[in-house]
Amino acid sequence: MMTRILSLAAILLLLCQAAVADNREHEQLKRSIIKIYTTAAAPDYFNPWSLLNAKQLSGSGAVIDGKRILTNAHVVANGSFIQVQRHGDAQKFLAQVAFVSHDADLALLTVEDEDFFKGTRPLDLGELPDLQEEVSVYGYPMGGKSLSITRGVLSRVEHQFYAHAGSYLMAGQIDAAINPGNSGGPVISDGRIVGVAMQTNHSQGAENLGYFVPPSVIEHVLEDAEDGVHQGFPELGAVTQSMESPSMKRAAGLGEDQEGALIVKVFSDSPAARVLQPGDVLLEVDGYEVAADRTVEWRENQRTNYHYAADLYHVGDKLPVKFARDGEIIEAEVELAAPSPSRSLVVAEKFDQRPRYYIYGGVVFVPLNMNLIKRWGNNWHSKAPVEYLYARNQWSEQGRRELVVALKVLPAGVNLGYHDWKNWIIDSVNGHQVTDFDEFAQLMESNEQQFVELRDEAGYRMVLDAAAAREQEPLILQTYHIPNRHSAGLFSTLAETAEAEPPQDAQ
Repeated sequence: MMTRILSLAAILLLLCQAAVADNREHEQLKRSIIKIYTTAAAPDYFNPWSLLNAKQLSGSGAVIDGKRILTNAHVVANGSFIQVQRHGDAQKFLAQVAFVSHDADLALLTVEDEDFFKGTRPLDLGELPDLQEEVSVYGYPMGGKSLSITRGVLSRVEHQFYAHAGSYLMAGQIDAAINPGNSGGPVISDGRIVGVAMQTNHSQGAENLGYFVPPSVIEHVLEDAEDGVHQGFPELGAVTQSMESPSMKRAAGLGEDQEGALIVKVFSDSPAARVLQPGDVLLEVDGYEVAADRTVEWRENQRTNYHYAADLYHVGDKLPVKFARDGEIIEAEVELAAPSPSRSLVVAEKFDQRPRYYIYGGVVFVPLNMNLIKRWGNNWHSKAPVEYLYARNQWSEQGRRELVVALKVLPAGVNLGYHDWKNWIIDSVNGHQVTDFDEFAQLMESNEQQFVELRDEAGYRMVLDAAAAREQEPLILQTYHIPNRHSAGLFSTLAETAEAEPPQDAQ
């Protein structure tokens, strides 16, 4: 009897010791979860020479190896002042952005003060759990200062559009909401980071659904950060279409047991143009068989877009592909290149940089981009000019890479008759079709004719007197409190010339 009691006591003691150890381990993990405070002043794309009012934002992060903090890019985007705070501490430390990948919505922060990392332990990156396994999201949601731990089940893993920069990458879905402030916090399984919380599903009928950046994307960014130069996720350079139509399969020469994705466009400036051509059928990417719906089986019984295979590679790597052309099966390699700034006529949203603009004759000209479109607010899909939204669905081409907009007119004598013109897309300057914003500004700046004539695609025109535009420019800038007539760096060569020439009153 006594032996049995001693055995039970020993078991209870071991259980208590294990519980204490687990609790100590959990407390140590919580010390590595960081609260991030960001002061962000985003550019005002309606008035591109100025900034919007600064906002105070907060997010979460986790300490990883190399004395770095892993968080979301959108937590620190356009940040002018960043502080970090450990769980259980009152002191805040100054932090800097060491590396940022806006396409993956990830950023790495550093803290110069070595005291910050005392008592913290870097968290390791783990493998993505299986579906229906429980994970925990650590972070500091709005409404309080203490650490919050939310548990959820991994319910789906597939490609999604990331809300921050609109990129299309793998994402994990959990049945737990990612609340403001939680962004950037680690998704934990077995004490390891298996994701970074990034956004909530705001669709109607979707409740308590959150998305996180999975390990494959995190690993890619960490490898990209090793040399400190951001290259991003390479592009294949081809646009494909699903081939679920039996007629389309037969017309392409595929057998009943063959599946693939039809290549409908290959960008001429991409490496894929040396290998692929429209009409080819993409059968395999890096050994993954491409199904008729353009998906691959990346894990047993789990499918996602075939871009998953390319996303595992880096710029300069060679991606094996197999495709069919006129009934012939061809195997080749595509040397992956850095992604284009934008394949659309509307340039994708950018962060941590000032807008480009050019003022001539009191007319404010800017390139058309998503930063400008989103300036119409959360309902930009319905409130932004319809011409802007339509342009998002047009491909850029060699002779037309970017659209230029006459954003608004600052009323003055030189632009009389156009005071109510705004959001006007320009096609040509004095008969010369505009390729991009830089070329447009050069055409305007180098004009030697009496008038500058601007036209749109429909033939409507704006005519400005060149001499009057130059004469009235100083007064226009002074009247509307604009510091410079164009954005910094737009005319670097002209700026150098101006610096070399002494002022007239000094001659």
